[in-house]
Amino acid sequence: MSKESRKKSSNPATHGQSAGNRAAAAAKKAVKKTAKPTKTKPTTTKPATTKPAKKTTTKAAKAVTSKAAPPKTAAKAKPVKPAAPAAAPTGLVEGAKAPAFKLPRDGGGTVSLADHAGQKLVLFFYPKANTPGCTKEAIDFTRLSKDFAAAGTAVLGVSADSVKAQDNFRDKHDLAVPLISDETHEMLEAYGAWGEKSLYGRKFLGIIRSTVLIGADGRVAKVWRNVKVDGHADAVLAAAKAL
Repeated sequence: MSKESRKKSSNPATHGQSAGNRAAAAAKKAVKKTAKPTKTKPTTTKPATTKPAKKTTTKAAKAVTSKAAPPKTAAKAKPVKPAAPAAAPTGLVEGAKAPAFKLPRDGGGTVSLADHAGQKLVLFFYPKANTPGCTKEAIDFTRLSKDFAAAGTAVLGVSADSVKAQDNFRDKHDLAVPLISDETHEMLEAYGAWGEKSLYGRKFLGIIRSTVLIGADGRVAKVWRNVKVDGHADAVLAAAKAL
């Protein structure tokens, strides 16, 4: 070690002074750095701009409408078969002019209203040949046929059976009254003997057992509907005699 070095290191005052100076200098620098104001850019806040709300009401309504479930409808009823139409009303009433007719009869030939002009005439309409009620009714009119003739009254039986069926009906029961075949139902409808019937809860169109008494003047004198067979022929004969 040189002498100068030994002098410097051996002088405590100088060593302490230099150390203190260094510390003071460092402190000043720190103070300057701390005290030095930091430049900050002024922040300007832009006024918030509110965008107009989108028209969502209409869209929302549309969305609700489109997404909404379709209204519930009542369960579809099973198709019901329409009932057969009833025969049109004829307006056949007592005192009305008897509807004209001309139809085939048993044994061949035809029978018409004009054939009995100026004569009283009984028309009994029966549902079907060779059925119990119709058979009894035809037999009763046959039994009284001479009495009707004595009263100036002709008697005709009418149904929708074919002429062949009427022939069989006549031969089987020895019937003495002419039997008319109206397969088209035109005469039956004209005289109100064709319409809606009911059997065991089932409705259908058919012949309504009826009887019509026509006077010598060609007008309807009396009408019987839904005839009960027992005693009916006798009641008609009594009416014909009184006419």
